[in-house]
Amino acid sequence: MSLHEQIDREIEEKQNWALRRQLEIPNNKRLWVLACMDERLPVEKALGIGEGDAHIFRNAGGLVTDDAIRSAMLTTQFFGTKEIIVINHTECGMMTASGDFLTQALKEQGIDVDEVIIDPALPDLKLPRGVFSTWIKTFTDVDAITDKQVELLRSSPLIPDDVVIHGYIWEVETQNLRRPYERLSEKVNTAEAMGAKTHSA
Repeated sequence: MSLHEQIDREIEEKQNWALRRQLEIPNNKRLWVLACMDERLPVEKALGIGEGDAHIFRNAGGLVTDDAIRSAMLTTQFFGTKEIIVINHTECGMMTASGDFLTQALKEQGIDVDEVIIDPALPDLKLPRGVFSTWIKTFTDVDAITDKQVELLRSSPLIPDDVVIHGYIWEVETQNLRRPYERLSEKVNTAEAMGAKTHSA
């Protein structure tokens, strides 16, 4: 390849990168990721992906919210995404307190949670009285919540039925992904896991 051909190719690649949405070029993996915002969860490293490979949506807990559904709908309906991966993680801060506890703490700071505007751009969008603590979406079981997020996404009419959806858990203590309810540590170095049999003398 001549020098001018190489330069032209690089220019075209950069143009395509910048104009991806206009050119209707999907992300490299046709992937949307819902993950917790926790800094201990390195999404790209966990999935083995790089720049441009996915649309990544992060929030507290890696939970399906109205804005998560909004983003998932856009990426799957209009941006060519065909796969969704949910990543929750161990030691998540959303398991450290209940919604009621957090709501009470806000009230003690003088915040009227029943009158708060949820979306500043949509002041008419308000929560019904008494549901703020539920809206916070705390949880106690990371395995159960991961399965629940997958279920919520699969059941949304805004996400096409042919989109593949799976959930995984990032173990901050081992720095590895695992499937919900599949803890490798429970299968190794135990007599039960090795199928040991008891012998009478």
